[in-house]
This record gives sequence, C-alpha cells and structure tokens, in this order.
Amino acid sequence: MTVYPGSCHCGAVKIELTSAKQPAEMRIGRCACSFCRRHGARTMGDPGGSVAFHTASGAVSRYRFGLGITDYLLCARCGTYVGAIMEDEGRSIGIVNVNMLDIRDTFDPAPPLQVYDGENIEKRRARRRKFWMPATLSA
Repeated sequence: MTVYPGSCHCGAVKIELTSAKQPAEMRIGRCACSFCRRHGARTMGDPGGSVAFHTASGAVSRYRFGLGITDYLLCARCGTYVGAIMEDEGRSIGIVNVNMLDIRDTFDPAPPLQVYDGENIEKRRARRRKFWMPATLSA
C-alpha cells in the first residue's frame, strides 16, 4: 500500500489516500452535477484502499444537496472542495478530489463526464458501494 498525501489550498485539511494501485490504475471521474462542475472536481475512490481527512479544529464545512445522503467536505478557511463522505451500512465511505493530492498532475485533466441524474437513493448507494472507499474524518 502507498500513501498519497494532499491538502486543501491553505493546508488546514490534510488528506491521506492509501491504495495498492499506482496512479495510472486509478479510475478518475468527473460528475456532471452543478456542484462538482463548479468546483472543477476530479474524484476517485478505491474500495481496496482508504481515505483519511485530517482537519484543524473547525476547518471543515459539510454541505449536503440533491438526495441529502452525502457530506461534501469543504475547507472552511479557503473554500476548497476536498472530498465527500457518506454513511452506509454502519460505516463511512468516501471519495477524494484528486485535485487536492500532491500527485494531481499525474491524472487525466478531463476524464469522462458522468451523469447520474435520475438515480434514486438505492441506486446511488449501490453505485457508491462499488467505487467509493472506507473514509475517516478527524479533527
């Protein structure tokens, strides 16, 4: 397993993506929702890995929209979208915005745009279980 570090713009939110995959093997996506498009997000998850978000006290803001089942994590100081966490079956799973990783330039700058309109809660959770990874958020 390799730990890929990263952070928000100001450094108040630190990220540790842990994966056995090399960057070229990671599935990077772009969601077509207005939130992700406005933030220019490129996200990834690795069900065999994990992501940990470490924050300074009061440095993370959670935002929910759409189906209201996911916390989108933003740095409360610099406004950067760092990733998302969803509670599912008694555990937290999440994704990381690869733009926050130190290796960000390794990834495709414009991966395919994914449209998830029309998903209900069950379909959205099932898709995320397939691609998201164990996630923790600690202050």
